[in-house]
Parts: sequence; C-alpha cells; structure tokens
Amino acid sequence: MNSYGPEKDALLKRLRRIEGQVAGIHKMVEDDRYCIDVITQVAAVTSALQAVSLKLLDSHLAGCVVDAARKGGPDADEKMKEASDAIARLVRLL
Repeated sequence: MNSYGPEKDALLKRLRRIEGQVAGIHKMVEDDRYCIDVITQVAAVTSALQAVSLKLLDSHLAGCVVDAARKGGPDADEKMKEASDAIARLVRLL
C-alpha cells in the first residue's frame, strides 16, 4: 500500500498541470519559439516535478518507513535503504 493515499488527488492534480506544461513546451518547440522562453518553461516543469518528488518522499518517510521502523527487522532496513537511495537520486538532480 502507498502512504500518499490522503494526498493522492492533490498529487494527481499537480501531475496533470505538469502534463499541460510539457504539452505547452512541445508546442513552443513546434512553433520555433525563442530558446530562452522554452528553457524557462523547462525549468518550471523541472521544479514542479521536484516538488512532486519531495512530496512523495515525505509521504514515504512518514508512512512506509516509519511503519517499517516500528516493526523492525529486515523490512525496516530495506525501507531505510530505499529512502536513502531515493534521497541520493533527488540530490543528484538538484
């Protein structure tokens, strides 16, 4: 089970908005819009995706990782490693 359940609708709304932004970028390239304007929109989408990633990570830590840590054992170790690896991927993107 995913721990972002209560925030699922908000996440989906954000992702739909991002889809629209990406479609807008596609159209900008098709229309040969000024490169800097396209780059500005790409930066906005990148930032929006990072915000979604951070929200998902926060939900994962508060839900899955906390639950696994309470139970202990190998599952807790696995969840901690998953979270650590996810944070490392996010840091590389920043």
